[in-house]
Amino acid sequence: MAIHWEQLIQNAVAFRHTLHQKPELSWQEQETAQRIRNELSRLGIAWQVCADTGTVARLAHNKNGRHIALRADIDALPIHESSGMAWSSQTAGCMHACGHDGHTATLIAAAHWLKTHEDSLPGPVSLLFQPAEEGGHGAKRMIEDGALEGVDVIYGWHNWPAIPFGQAVCPDGTVMAGNGTFEIVVQGQGGHASQPEACRDPVLAAAAIVIALQQTLSRRLPPQEAAVLSVTSIEASSSPTVIPDKALIGGSFRIAHELTRDRLTQCIQDISTATAAAYEVDCHVTVFPRYGATINHPEPAAFYRRALLQELGSDGLSQNTPLPIMASEDFHYYLNAITGAFALIGTDDGIAAHQRSCHSPEYDFNDKLIDRVARIYARLAGAPLPDEINSLRART
Repeated sequence: MAIHWEQLIQNAVAFRHTLHQKPELSWQEQETAQRIRNELSRLGIAWQVCADTGTVARLAHNKNGRHIALRADIDALPIHESSGMAWSSQTAGCMHACGHDGHTATLIAAAHWLKTHEDSLPGPVSLLFQPAEEGGHGAKRMIEDGALEGVDVIYGWHNWPAIPFGQAVCPDGTVMAGNGTFEIVVQGQGGHASQPEACRDPVLAAAAIVIALQQTLSRRLPPQEAAVLSVTSIEASSSPTVIPDKALIGGSFRIAHELTRDRLTQCIQDISTATAAAYEVDCHVTVFPRYGATINHPEPAAFYRRALLQELGSDGLSQNTPLPIMASEDFHYYLNAITGAFALIGTDDGIAAHQRSCHSPEYDFNDKLIDRVARIYARLAGAPLPDEINSLRART
């Protein structure tokens, strides 16, 4: 199905806005999956269900060249949108606040272009529309369900508001951190607020644990180890005159290396338990491992950087972005299974919504990235580019 590039991109932007209006949480992406599959069918691209709400489409499957995979994530977040965009979420308390709608629309644009030029592709291309990236380990399920069957190398990307539009990062080695979450139950003995001496106050103990934990990194880990620990919630519901029996503390941590995970986990356990004992309360610590660090393979990363420079220009690789980014991605599952690389591509073009951090209720994906990244994906797949085709037509 031949189409001009400009029209293809306009269609992808409209598709993105539709997805944005109808967000769905991890493992609930039924309508999103159906929209993706309908679009692939319209384009004449064969697809199959993978991991329930995931979809794998394949192009040029008879070619003998290197088989590459391109991935997009499709799930949204439990956030109430306040971006004010005309295409804002129509589902209360659910929002594409991380740009997965844009990632999906970009891969749809690339799919259309690659299908149009399927005969010129040097090898097979798999298109992975993955559910449940936001903590649901969707990549793991996709792999278990055969998404990487026959694939030699995989590429992915994430938009990043802290990087200027027109720049990107794609290092050899670690590009995004691993993470984990923790929950601490502080059990005391409640009573009347006028008689704290007759109680064992879990609120006071919880406050002390929080302060101690926030000092953990500077005293228990060497400064050369990239790590972040954040306490993100304290719950101790009661009334103004009642000391409760229990307090709950929740938080997350980020690590650049898996060896740091074990050290940090032990720190959380030791500090919480010792602090609780000092306040004569009990505590129980549970640490939940989530995602490992996203670590690029050097050869695919170098190939990816060449494609980025060709599209973004000689200044296209950011020199001012601290790495690794301490956010996390389940793309690490793919990179643990086969070779590949992941890039972070800048969003910030001076528009406020494109400067808001991912997971902000005021965030909006920068639609100008769809054009840029679809071209980059075409380069990675070995397809001809729109400018090259226009030049060839002009000569003939």
